[in-house]
Amino acid sequence: MSSQSINQTLETTIPIAAPQPLLGLSLPELTDWVVSQGQPAYRGRQLYEWIYRKGVRSLVDISVFPKTWRAAVADVSIGRSQIHYRSVAPDETVKYLLQLADGKIIETVGIPTEKRLTVCVSTQVGCPMACDFCATGKGGFMRNLAAHEIIDQVLTVQEDLQRRVSHIVFMGMGEPLLNTANVVAAVKSLNQDVGIGQRGITISTVGIPGHILRLAQHQLQVTLAVSLHAANQALREKLIPSARHYPLENLIDECRQYVQITGRRITFEYILLAGVNDNTKQAAELAQLLRGFQTHVNLIPYNPIREADYQRPTFRGIQAFVDVLHQHQIAVSVRYSRGLEADAACGQLRATQA
Repeated sequence: MSSQSINQTLETTIPIAAPQPLLGLSLPELTDWVVSQGQPAYRGRQLYEWIYRKGVRSLVDISVFPKTWRAAVADVSIGRSQIHYRSVAPDETVKYLLQLADGKIIETVGIPTEKRLTVCVSTQVGCPMACDFCATGKGGFMRNLAAHEIIDQVLTVQEDLQRRVSHIVFMGMGEPLLNTANVVAAVKSLNQDVGIGQRGITISTVGIPGHILRLAQHQLQVTLAVSLHAANQALREKLIPSARHYPLENLIDECRQYVQITGRRITFEYILLAGVNDNTKQAAELAQLLRGFQTHVNLIPYNPIREADYQRPTFRGIQAFVDVLHQHQIAVSVRYSRGLEADAACGQLRATQA
């Protein structure tokens, strides 16, 4: 199947049954809606505050609204999910299985530290990219998430942990750039309505032809993270089957154009798989590939899943890889994932309770 066919097949938004859920609408849009319902315009501000500040789940529960009107609009959906399952790892990372209005299940992860609360959000039910080391891709693809279903994940974690979310990473289930329209809409609402700074938001992609430049046109102040995982085309195709539609040199060229358009540095995610992509020769190859533009390499020691036989590299092997990148003046950090014991770490997400 051609890359154009992939784009046409996968980047489709599942229609939302009318009326559209209210979550994701701006203050002017909510005001227009309440006025269309025969209510005074000031109720738009009230509705906005109850949705985004108080996290209300039903219009019936908005006590400042007249009882008669609450009863009349009781069936209008705000667009909130239900927590289907919740597990907590020893490091206090929380994994949520959220049940959507159509019964589908997605995963969201809350990652609290002393100074911040990060939410790892999903953008699709399942994932079509089928990366060999990732549990999500093993389950196949069902549909894209609507903007309100993305925003809801952040509000759910914020409500459950009773802490303000400071950072968001689009690294959960799915390929965000195959759902660009809804991802961008969610980012803008999370920024403008929920109050999370765009510079605290990261969008991750494995790279879809043309889609990085499409994202660049929106001029967001988010961090773009490109999942590379190999510095040559042959190995990358083995790890990421969809990479056969996108030569590595073309991907890197598009990344360079993204930096030129946005002025934002790109992060390259690189999962270290013992004996596969973690030797010093491959580190030098990676450094050569990334020479000459604003980048940062984020090394992620592999997190084991039941569906694959890859192994986590040794600490000494990780350090040797880092040293080579440093020698070539490549900015690099090592990310040791949180939530391993709850299957909530990078690459482990799967929409099952097991």
